[in-house]
Amino acid sequence: MTFDELGLSAELLRAVREEGYTTPTPVQEKSIPVVLEGHDILAGAQTGTGKTAGFTLPMLQLMQKTHPERHNRRPIRALVLTPTRELAAQVSESIATYGKHLSLRSTVVFGGVGINPQIQKLQRGVDILVATPGRLLDLIGQGKCDLGHVEFFVLDEADRMLDMGFIHDIRKVLKMLPRQRQNLLFSATFSPEIKQLASGFLRSPVYVEVARNETAHQVTQVVHPVSKTKKRALLSHLIKEGAWKQVLVFTKTKHGANKLTTQLESDGIQAAAIHGNKSQTARTKALAAFKAGNIRVLVATDIAARGLDIDQLPHVVNFELPNVAEDYVHRIGRTGRAGNSGESLSLVSIDENKLLFAIEKLIKKAIPKVVVEGFEPGKDEPAEAAPQRKKPDHRRHDPSSPRKPHSTRSRRPGRGERTAAKKA
Repeated sequence: MTFDELGLSAELLRAVREEGYTTPTPVQEKSIPVVLEGHDILAGAQTGTGKTAGFTLPMLQLMQKTHPERHNRRPIRALVLTPTRELAAQVSESIATYGKHLSLRSTVVFGGVGINPQIQKLQRGVDILVATPGRLLDLIGQGKCDLGHVEFFVLDEADRMLDMGFIHDIRKVLKMLPRQRQNLLFSATFSPEIKQLASGFLRSPVYVEVARNETAHQVTQVVHPVSKTKKRALLSHLIKEGAWKQVLVFTKTKHGANKLTTQLESDGIQAAAIHGNKSQTARTKALAAFKAGNIRVLVATDIAARGLDIDQLPHVVNFELPNVAEDYVHRIGRTGRAGNSGESLSLVSIDENKLLFAIEKLIKKAIPKVVVEGFEPGKDEPAEAAPQRKKPDHRRHDPSSPRKPHSTRSRRPGRGERTAAKKA
């Protein structure tokens, strides 16, 4: 199937062709006709599947078809709610790209930057608003944003919304929307919490599910077993020996991202970090430099990298495996996008084997292991040992020493007693 067969307008097809796309992804092929028919949708699609265009294109078409000629301030007719600043910016960029031949006006609002310029854009009037929950509620609280005319409501990456604790904010926003509207919910997983949320505002939704918890087929995955103390050296070796021009590296923590960035720069590799403690200006600047090729390595935490869309990104490295297996799928979905090939490498120390097992169980396949010569694991760190139970002291009690305040019963404590001891 081609985009021409999906029933899109000439203006949208022109914009799609100008971006170099001719064939829709599976989620686009399934969701675009459903949205054009006016149905609510509950779509299971992870990052990297083209889901943004899956709701942007049909929403733009429906809005343009009923777009009134207005010379005064326009009411907000579509609201797209996203969990992070980066994803909000990316969705806003997609709307501007695909809607460039239409007369619709859009803007994006999120925290971490000045609120006054955002207020000025809203006062001039916009048809489509892309927002993060916190900043949206701030604007509503100041009386600068009215959702009373919204016709389309999109909740993007709903699973991440719940993970980040936005459920109460989402419910506040829902109460401010008109009852008559079209709702589009996209999530990487259909957890019980997602289903409960969806049942609260979706009306007879059409279910669309694409490659849930499966990694993209065009992404080559490999694991490099390595000692924890050699990870940084191995990463620098891979970047230099492979002459990598662009690589996105994931760490677990903000501190780890900063530390790794400093270490890579000391190895002569241009790098920058993005995470929640960085200002939005700094994050935007680092991302722009990375896309332009001015820096080779972008080190990111999971939340900061959510929604990053980098054309033809060749390499993603898991410097540390995530604690949640699903986040691995989101991470490597940054490469191998829009039909391009990509490579995912994970540097795995012995203490991460349980995390690796959980990932392989989720994606239903074993990831090939390749030991890099000179960086063999296990030579500079002991094997992971099972915790040793402390042996009881059967020596006769010395009357001169103070008696410990515990029971002298010799039986093993029951399960409830052990639990209580842990909590104490």
